[in-house]
Amino acid sequence: MAAVGGVAAVDVGGFAYAGGWLASFSGPGALTPARFADRFENVYGRHDGFRRNHAKGLSATGTFVSSGAAAEICRAAVFQPGSVPVIGRFSLGGGLPGQADKPDAVRGLGLLFQAGGQQWRTAMINIPVFTDSTPQGFYERLLATKPLPGTGKPDPQQMAAFLDRHPETVAAMKIIRQSPPSSGFADSTFYGLNAFYFTNSAGATVPVRWAVVPLQPGQPKPAPSPGATGKDFLFDDLIRTLAQGPRQWRLAITLGAPGDATDDPTKPWPPSRRTVDAGTLTIDAVHTEEAGNARDINFDPLVLPDGISASDDPIPKARSAVYARSFSRRAEEPKSPSEVDVARVLS
Repeated sequence: MAAVGGVAAVDVGGFAYAGGWLASFSGPGALTPARFADRFENVYGRHDGFRRNHAKGLSATGTFVSSGAAAEICRAAVFQPGSVPVIGRFSLGGGLPGQADKPDAVRGLGLLFQAGGQQWRTAMINIPVFTDSTPQGFYERLLATKPLPGTGKPDPQQMAAFLDRHPETVAAMKIIRQSPPSSGFADSTFYGLNAFYFTNSAGATVPVRWAVVPLQPGQPKPAPSPGATGKDFLFDDLIRTLAQGPRQWRLAITLGAPGDATDDPTKPWPPSRRTVDAGTLTIDAVHTEEAGNARDINFDPLVLPDGISASDDPIPKARSAVYARSFSRRAEEPKSPSEVDVARVLS
């Protein structure tokens, strides 16, 4: 946990990095970071002290042991052979910190690697492609999926109209439906989704995407119904699992080829692309969110070490700016207790 100490100062640098994108908005109809944050609050309500998206979560700590194999394609210190500390956060998609866990809820894993005096931050989810190709599409989908009072479900007409305008989302949802979720966090594969560039020590650059793939033995099993197991069954299961011992994932780096989309996360790359086994991520503990742990980390996807750079994908740039706005809002708000309590589960 001592590794968290210098995070706040680095976050300021991350906000400055996103500043160019923030300053590029102009005009009365511009899709600004503030409007994006407002849209989350409009859809989910305002919950002081919590993230506007992925509000429900648990902090985590662990290590990453690099195999050294990725050093061939990336000069970042994190890929040199050896072990580095990792701070993580498991979460559910959406802006409701007290939402009930559901088997098909989008699960997130944010990671902060610290190596060579630099940080690499990544925020991944458990679906193989993203649902939107542009920030505008994501913004429109937020409103289309807003639950109606009484039914708790989106307006079908509004959702149908959105999908008519966004065939890329229809195609992405078809791919997502073909990859049913595993039983819980510990046996989920988490995907980075967006393309980035790796540059090695010789200056050669290649487009990449990454994922962390569980190493636990056994086949994923269907998740139990939440009604039979409690409101927080996904998180409770993770807490109990890690109390029995660490869980591990393999960091798989996929190399893109000419013609592979680097600007559209709704489009998968062919499964035949070369994959590099970069090393092993071990999560050995989770923690109730409180001051001093991952609760106060902004998992800005553009906080990158030397050797990793952004591609032409517009989503990470938008996320960086909106994350900064969300972080600055919740940093000034009173903190409410986390829905998920490790001590309660283990007592």
